[in-house]
Amino acid sequence: MALNIPSRMTAIEIAEPGGPHALKSVKRTVPNPGLTEILVHVRAAGINRPDILQRQGYYPPPSGASDIPGLEIAGEVAAVGGEVKRFKVGDQVMALVAGGGYAEFAVVDESNALPLPAGYGYVESAAIPETFFTVWHNVFERGGLKAGETLLVHGGSSGIGTTAIQLASAFGAYVITTAGSAEKCEACLRLGADRAINYRAEDFVKIVEEATNGKGANVILDMVGGDYIERNYDAAAMDGRIVQIAFLNGAKATVNFSKLMTKRLTHTGSTLRSRSVEFKAGIARELEAKVWPLLAERRVAPVMDMIFPLRDAWRAHERMEEGRHIGKIVLDVA
Repeated sequence: MALNIPSRMTAIEIAEPGGPHALKSVKRTVPNPGLTEILVHVRAAGINRPDILQRQGYYPPPSGASDIPGLEIAGEVAAVGGEVKRFKVGDQVMALVAGGGYAEFAVVDESNALPLPAGYGYVESAAIPETFFTVWHNVFERGGLKAGETLLVHGGSSGIGTTAIQLASAFGAYVITTAGSAEKCEACLRLGADRAINYRAEDFVKIVEEATNGKGANVILDMVGGDYIERNYDAAAMDGRIVQIAFLNGAKATVNFSKLMTKRLTHTGSTLRSRSVEFKAGIARELEAKVWPLLAERRVAPVMDMIFPLRDAWRAHERMEEGRHIGKIVLDVA
C-alpha cells in the first residue's frame, strides 16, 4: 500500500568536499523501501556534527547507505515493504537513518523508527533521534550512569549536551557540564545541570574536584579529545568511565596512562552510524520504554536553536560551524 508518490524528489547532495556551499539542491529518484523498510515522506530533518564532517570529506557514509547527508528525520509513512508489521501508510514517525535525511523522501528499517511522542510535531521530533540514541547508548549503556552518580558532559549547549543534561538529571544523576560562554552555561543550568563551567575562564578539573568533594566524576561524556583526554583522567572518580564520542580538538594526545591503573578507569568510545540495524533497534526499544514517557510529559525535550528550509541547508551548516547555537538546528522539509 502506498500514497501517490512522485518518481523524483528534491534532495541536498554534497557536490564535492568543502565548505557549506558544497551543499547543492538537486533532483533524485525517490527510493523504494525494502521488505522490512518504510518510505518516509520527510517533513523535517536534524542537523548533526557528522553531517559537517561528511560534507568536508572526512566521514563517508557506511557501505550501502545513501550519499545524501542527514541522520535523523520525522515525517509520515508513504509506503511500506512487504514484511513491515508495525507501521502503516499515514503513520507519523521519526527515525534514525544512516544517511539520506536531507531529502523529501527517505527509507529506513521499521525497527529504527519510532512514533512521534504525544504532543510533538515534525520539526521538534526531527531533533530527537540522533542525540537521544547517542546519549542513551553512550551515557547509560556504555557509561553505566546510575542515580546518585556524577556525570561530567563536555559541550553542554550542543544537541548532545542538552540531551545528556536532561536525561541524566531526570534519572537522578548529579550533572556538571562545560560550555564556552556565560549565556551557554546559564542555558545548561536551566536544563537541569547542577554546575556549569565556562571552560574559557575556569579549569574544569578543579571545579569538578570542588563540586564532588574530591571524589571526581563517575562518568564523563567527551566530544573534545585532544588535551581533554588527560584532563578527563584527572577529573574522573575512582572506577570512573570516560566515553569518547568525537575528537573536535584532535584524536592524538600525550597522556599519562598510569592513571588508568591507579584510578581503575575505563576509557571507551563508539560511533553509531555504522552499527547494525539490529543494534539500533535495541536502542529504539529502550528509548520507547524508558524515555518516550518523559518526552510526553515534557520532563525532557529537545532544545531548539534555529530552523531553516531544506534549500538553505548550507546556512544550517554555517550556523553549526559558527558555534553559537544552543541545542538543535533543524531543516523544515515540508
